[in-house]
Amino acid sequence: MPGPGEPLWLEEDRAWAYALAEVEADVCPDCGRPWPEASNPDLEFAWRAELARCHACATAHRAMAHHEEQGGDTRGLHVHVTRG
Repeated sequence: MPGPGEPLWLEEDRAWAYALAEVEADVCPDCGRPWPEASNPDLEFAWRAELARCHACATAHRAMAHHEEQGGDTRGLHVHVTRG
């Protein structure tokens, strides 16, 4: 923790943050692949996809659907999932 008068971010910290922002700006927001790969039409069929179900998310979606089916308003609604 910086003391009084000391900067919260050092120059090196800022440089790393800017570098990360540049990397993150050049990737697909869904899969995280770099845009030059993700948007290359020659690679369209080079990918393999596997489906995986998150059972916590599935439970949350069922709760949301049930709430909506009962006439509940889901705008702005968030679901907190716990085990047990």
